[in-house]
Amino acid sequence: MTTQAMTPRWKHAPPGSHWGEFGPDDRLGRMNLVTPAKVRQGMAEVREGLTFCLSLPLDVPGGMALNARRLPPRLYGTLRDGASQGVQGFCWSYASEDPNLTDVVCDEVMLMNTQYSTQWDSLAHIGSRFDADGDGEAEAVFYNGFRAGTDLHAGTTDPAAPQDWARYPDPDAGALSVANLAVHGAQGRGVLIDLEKHLGRQRVAVGYEQLMRILDADQIDVETGDMVCLHTGFADTLLAMRKQPDVKHLHATGSGLDGTDERLLNWITDTRLACLMADNPAVELVPGPSLTRSTPLRGPRLPLHEHCLFKNGIHLGELWWLTPLAQWLRTAGRSRFLLTAPPLRLPGAAGSPVTPIATV
Repeated sequence: MTTQAMTPRWKHAPPGSHWGEFGPDDRLGRMNLVTPAKVRQGMAEVREGLTFCLSLPLDVPGGMALNARRLPPRLYGTLRDGASQGVQGFCWSYASEDPNLTDVVCDEVMLMNTQYSTQWDSLAHIGSRFDADGDGEAEAVFYNGFRAGTDLHAGTTDPAAPQDWARYPDPDAGALSVANLAVHGAQGRGVLIDLEKHLGRQRVAVGYEQLMRILDADQIDVETGDMVCLHTGFADTLLAMRKQPDVKHLHATGSGLDGTDERLLNWITDTRLACLMADNPAVELVPGPSLTRSTPLRGPRLPLHEHCLFKNGIHLGELWWLTPLAQWLRTAGRSRFLLTAPPLRLPGAAGSPVTPIATV
């Protein structure tokens, strides 16, 4: 269903979208469905008190081979001020200034891409060229009609930047910043769909019919407000490479959703799940370069991203480390757990590293 609500921000909503579902100014999307009742449902799944860290180390994958646009984290010692102006503030002793003091301090600065490793995509991560005004001109629009240049702003240009990565400071995701998700809390009932159990770690684009067979076989019901995780084994394979990713091997590893399957996209929205996470790099399998196609690609490069983030306000999580949790749930004959996964409350950011915790 396409919401037909009229707001100052749009006259036309995209086909297959639910803009306005939670009001014309909504910035949280389907995470609005994670209500106090859903949190209590998640808490009811805690029986053993066991916790699972669902994050890779944030320096994995390692290097930039898996994504040439994303910098791995690097730490720098901070600089002291005052009497020790300019001295490194890591393993720094107060005794250097006052022999009567015994404190030794470690303090650092971190540089990293917010979506380098285990991550959340905010609703600002992917928008689309769409004619929301009905004037015949497509513009850069995001979830619920928020606009590039009005509500979200590209970084300024710094011609004197010391490094290429620093050329465009202060981009601002504004109304759709990942900080909205942090304030919400991102805690509720998690549901794990174990694709690896049925498909192994081969590269398979999972469509609607195959996903339904897996859900039926494992007796999994996805209900309104559930936080759904897809286990493929990709992140576990990546972790075993010890920050030396074999890109060729990884490109042949792990299943993902088929973002071109309309029935699958409709299922995602019709189930009213709150968010969708996977242990692979994109949740969906990304198609190859257009040079391999007989006809040019027309439409979104990432159709599931467009459907979830842009059209329906469904946050995506990527490169979550789900294998230990999946193995435990498999043995226990369970699929549900309490999921706690707030991103950094970083205003203006379009994504965030996250250390999700599953409690069973």
